[in-house]
Amino acid sequence: MKAIKDVRLKEYDYSSNGFYFVTICTHHRKPFFINTVLSKLVENEIKKISSIKGVSLDQFVIMPDHLHMIINFDDCDLKLGEIVRRFKAKVSKQITAKVWQPNYYEHVIRDEKALRKTREYILNNPLVAEIDFEQFY
Repeated sequence: MKAIKDVRLKEYDYSSNGFYFVTICTHHRKPFFINTVLSKLVENEIKKISSIKGVSLDQFVIMPDHLHMIINFDDCDLKLGEIVRRFKAKVSKQITAKVWQPNYYEHVIRDEKALRKTREYILNNPLVAEIDFEQFY
């Protein structure tokens, strides 16, 4: 069995105040969220993240085979991993299928410039996915 690489910062407290950029991919990158019903279900669960004490959702986008979101912590009692775990479990339970890859990607957003660039990336991600690179060659 292949071990899952731990990509977290060893000494970092993932319940610290601040912004976190999170990317979660679907199992085997299957395009589950082309289906608008499933996409809406995921959107509803993402929006519920803001109901967690000390957590607000800054921005998100749902792509066919992954999602991006920026989560802001302000005196949250939970760690980022627990919030992501709960979110993934709720979606999987409702869809009744293995939806997600085992891990997720996160990045601690450390300043206003990085936050602005991350927001821009999320905003432009659907446009990039629509580009057919074959048309240029």
